[in-house]
Amino acid sequence: MLIFSNKFHQNPSINISSTCLALSARSLFHACTLLSSFLVQSFFTFMSLKSMEFPLRNSRQSIINTKNISILIAVTLILFTIVRLNYPFLKYSSKNPTEISPPYHAEDESINIKDQDYEKCDISTGEWVPNPEAPYYTNKTCWAIHEHQNCMKYGRPDRDFMRWKWKPDGCDLPVFNPYQFLDIVRGKSLAFIGDSVGRNQMQSLICLLSRVEYPIDVSYTPDEHFKRWNYVSYNFTLAHYWTPFLVKAKEEDPNGPTHTGLFNLYLDEFDESWTNHIDEFDYIVLNAGHWFYRPAMYYEKGRIVGCRFCQVPNITDFPMTFGFRRAFKTAFKAINSLEKLKGITFLRTFAPSHFENGLWNQGGNCVRHRPFRSNESVMEGENLDLYMTQMEEYRVAEREGKKKGFRFRLIDTTQAMLLRPDGHPSRYGHWPNENVTLYNDCVHWCLPGPIDSWSDFLLHLLKMEGRRSHKERYPLA
Repeated sequence: MLIFSNKFHQNPSINISSTCLALSARSLFHACTLLSSFLVQSFFTFMSLKSMEFPLRNSRQSIINTKNISILIAVTLILFTIVRLNYPFLKYSSKNPTEISPPYHAEDESINIKDQDYEKCDISTGEWVPNPEAPYYTNKTCWAIHEHQNCMKYGRPDRDFMRWKWKPDGCDLPVFNPYQFLDIVRGKSLAFIGDSVGRNQMQSLICLLSRVEYPIDVSYTPDEHFKRWNYVSYNFTLAHYWTPFLVKAKEEDPNGPTHTGLFNLYLDEFDESWTNHIDEFDYIVLNAGHWFYRPAMYYEKGRIVGCRFCQVPNITDFPMTFGFRRAFKTAFKAINSLEKLKGITFLRTFAPSHFENGLWNQGGNCVRHRPFRSNESVMEGENLDLYMTQMEEYRVAEREGKKKGFRFRLIDTTQAMLLRPDGHPSRYGHWPNENVTLYNDCVHWCLPGPIDSWSDFLLHLLKMEGRRSHKERYPLA
C-alpha cells in the first residue's frame, strides 16, 4: 500500500521546560497579562508620585530609578510577546479569524445517558449528520497532525468534509468532550497498538485534547515508531506501538513483486515490541488491516505454510484473510496468556479504504465531497471478509478472556467509515510540485476529519464501562 514517513512534525516551541508545559494555556497567558498590567500601572503611579511628592529630590537618582522601571517593563512585555507567539497552546493565526477553533465551555454540554439508552444504543450503525460547530481544531492550532494527513496545509479546497458527526440509529452520540475524557483517564494510561491508521487516531485524539492541554514527549526511545506522551496536569500517559501485522514480522525484500516489500510473517509468534509492555496500561486500542494487502510469506512453527501473492513457485497462495485471521488469533492469545491484566482491551475494527477508478497503484483516487447515506453503500467483498474475520476472532478472545476476568470491548467504526469516501487526503498530503513518489492516499484520514468521531466512540465506551463491568461481575444485581 502506501509507504509514508513516520516522522512527527512537531512545533519546535514545545521543547521548552516541562514545568512551563505543565501550566495551562489560560493560566500562563493570564499570568503574563496581569504581570505586565501591574508593572505598567506601577510605573505610571510611580511617575505621578515623583512629580507630586518629591519634586526636589536628586534628579540623577530619579533618572536611574525611572530607567530601572522602564527596563523591567520592557523585559516583561518582551516575555509576554514571546509566550504569545510561540507557546503551542496559543498558536492561533490572527490573519484569518475563521481558522481559529471556536471557544469551548464545559458547562455548555450536558451529557445524560438514560438506562434504556445504555441497553439499546448500538453506536455502530447510523448516519452522518451535519455539524456546523466542527471542526474543534485546525492545522494551525494543533501541531500533532502528520504531514501526509495535513490536508488543509496542502491545499484541499473544500471544507464541508470536516462538518459532520455520527448519529447512531435510535440514540445520540455526544460530541467528544475533552474535559470529561481527561477527568475519566486521570492517573491512567492508554496505548494505541497497530499500524499508521492507529497513529492517525492517536494524533486526532491529541488534537481534540489540545483545547485543554498539550502533552509532553516522554518517549523512552528516539524511534518514532514508539512514542509516549504525558498530560502533566492529569498524569495521563498516551502511547503508540508500531506493529502493522500485530505478530513477529521481518521485511525480506524491500521491493517484492508489487514494489511494496515482501514480508515474512511468523503468524504464531508474538511481537514482543508491544506484547511485553501492555500489562502496564489501563487501556489498549488494537488495530490492523491494510498492511495485509502486501505480499507476504506465512510461517508457522518456523516453517513456510503458504504466502500472500508472493509469486514463488510451489508455495500455496492463500487469500489475505488467512494471515489476517491468524495474526489476530495470536495477538489475542498474547493478551489472554498474561497472568494479570489490569487494563481493558479495545479492538477498533477495520476502516475501509475508498479507491475508485483503479487500484491504489493504478491511478485509483478518492475525490468525493460528501458522505454516503447508509443506503448508498454496502459492505461487501474484502471489506466484509476482513470485518467478519476480526469479529469472529474477537468473540473467541472475549470468551477466553472472561474466564480470567479480562475485559474486551469493541470500537466498531467500520460501517461509519465505509460511508466516508470524502474524508481521505487523496493528493493533498504534499505539495503538487514536490519531487516525491506518493500515491493518492485513500487509506488514512484528513485531520481535522471523520476520524475525529472515533474519539466520540471511545469516550462513550469509557463512560459505559463502569456500569458494564458491574453488571458482568454481579449479573443478578
